[in-house]
Parts: sequence; C-alpha cells; structure tokens
Amino acid sequence: MRCATTLAAGVASLPGVASSFAATQGAWRFLNNPRVSLAALAEPLRAAGRDRACRSRSNFVMLVHDWSKLSFGQERRKQDRVQLTHETDVGYELSTALLVSGDDGSPLAPMEMRLKTARGMLSTGAAVRSRPHLGQILPTMKASRSWGLSKPIVHVIDREADSVDHYRRWDAQGEKFLIRADDRRVRWEGESFLLSAIVSTLRRGKEPAHVGAASCRGQAAQLWVVETEVVLHRPAKKNTRGKRSQLPGRALALRLILAELREPETGKVQAQWTLLSNVPQAWATSEHLARCYYWRWRIESFFKLLKSHGQQLERWQQESGAAIARRLLVAAMACALASSPANAANSVNGWSMTARRKPRLSI
Repeated sequence: MRCATTLAAGVASLPGVASSFAATQGAWRFLNNPRVSLAALAEPLRAAGRDRACRSRSNFVMLVHDWSKLSFGQERRKQDRVQLTHETDVGYELSTALLVSGDDGSPLAPMEMRLKTARGMLSTGAAVRSRPHLGQILPTMKASRSWGLSKPIVHVIDREADSVDHYRRWDAQGEKFLIRADDRRVRWEGESFLLSAIVSTLRRGKEPAHVGAASCRGQAAQLWVVETEVVLHRPAKKNTRGKRSQLPGRALALRLILAELREPETGKVQAQWTLLSNVPQAWATSEHLARCYYWRWRIESFFKLLKSHGQQLERWQQESGAAIARRLLVAAMACALASSPANAANSVNGWSMTARRKPRLSI
C-alpha cells in the first residue's frame, strides 16, 4: 500500500524483510514469471467485489467502464508499446471495469482490466483480440455473469458509448445500462425530435423537480431532475473502413433523464447531464440514476491514483506490457484495500490515496 514517490526507481522494499536488492530481484522474478496469470491475480479483486456487493443495500451494483492512455515518454526499453493515436503517440492503453456501490457510489473493486500492447491485448478474463472501445464492452458484460455477484449490474459509461447499434445489442442480451447521451433524433410523444429540443421543451413546460441537496466544486448546490420516455427508432449509423452505412433495428424505448445542478440562491445551472437508460423504474428512480451517473467519476479517481497520486504508473521501470499488467493488478489490490470500509473515514472521494483536490462535482 506504500505510495511511490515521483522519483522512485522501482518497487519499494519492506523494512526488515530483506535487502533492497533482494526485494527488487524478487519483484522482477514475480512480474516476469509467465506462470503468474492475470486471471489468478484478478481473483482476489473479484472476491473483494463479491463480498462488498453482497453487503451493499441497493438492489443493484454499478460497473463503470473507461479507458486510459499510459504514456512512458521516450522510454525505448519497452519494445511492445503500441501506437495509440498518431505515430509519435506510443504507449499502452488500460481499460478497466470498476465495480461501484449503488448505495453511495463507494468504489468496491476493479473487476476486469485489460492492457493493449503491440503484441496483443492482455486481459484478466478470456483472451480477446484488440478491438475498438465499444467492441470491448459486450465481452465484459458477458464475463460479468461468471463473477458470482449476488446483485444485477448496471453498466455506466460516458458519452463515448452513445451508439444506437450498441444500445440495441446490449438490450437484446438483457444488459442494463446508463449512458450520457449526445444530441440525436428520437421519437417522443409520437413525433421525431432531437434530444436537445426535448430538453428545451421539458425545461419550459415541465419544470425539473428539486430532489435533494448536492455539491458542485465544493459549494452547496441543488439537484433537479425530470424524466420522460423516448424511442430510438432510426437506423444505426455504421462506419466500416471509411464507408458509412445504415443498420436498421428494432425500436427501443429508453428513459431520458435530464439532471441539473443549480445554485441554491440564484437557480443558475452549474452542470447538466442528458442520460439514456433501460434500467427499470422498479430498480431506481430518476434521482437515483442521476446520482449513479456522477459516481462514474470514481473510475477517473482510480486512474489518477494509479498514474500520478499514489502509484506513479507512468514511471515504472518494467520493460514489457506483461510485467506492467501484473504489477497493475497488485497496485489495484492496494487501491481496493485502501477503499475498504475500515479505511472509509480517512478516504477522499472514496479512495484513501486519491487526489488531494476536491472533485469537480460531488453529490
């Protein structure tokens, strides 16, 4: 659980156990041992997630999906780095599925982690080939059924996942999701509208309801929510090798939730989310789902803890993606232990080793 300093050259040795050289040598052997599988290292994390999910009160848990680029500067010893965006943007890409409590947004445990390298995708689950971000989500959804969780899962993803085709695929598989939506055309009250037009109409004709207190940038705020039903009825748009096409599909009814954070005295809107979800009303109210979407921020805090506010991931000296992936899972165990209920009193944003700054929004 020890936090590495910015200038740390390697894994810190434990006091009184062995010399620094012996500790470093032992760590090297462990992290480069091909018999140490990522699936085995992930099991303690999943065991913690199962236990904490069982003790939560909500009738569901959230699985937050996100990706983070790992850059090691001009580090040339890592021969399996992959080109991420352009030819000079070289590194690894970490994808994570973080289990989060439906009670209060407490981080429970990372349940799935993948590292994209030039030699393929390293995964804590079944072997998967490199594919676009949204193509990675359904395999994780299917894998989550084998984790032994006692409660159903709501998959929470930022607006990158706003895709009609994927909405239909996930719903057809029985998966529940909560996504922040961009502007798109839907059917509402029998007619075709843009989501932005529906939001404007709701503001004018059906004022959002004040549902509770909140906090925005450390200041007191109020949460206002309004909900309606929309139908995704248009063909999905596909882009395959530069060619655009349309993919017809069944009409899909979803909950549209407009959530706003307002200043208590002036009523000025400080933040706004437009959310789409197929979560049943019996599972969660619109207020609960609005709070659930904010709790997606826990995964950003997790990445920050790994990269700059605790584990200093992008300064690690390991020379292969496989060794880094193994060390990542050990570091994730420290993060999960730090976020345990026993350490909750000393935590910041759910992680006891997270950023020193306050989150931009907290509800």
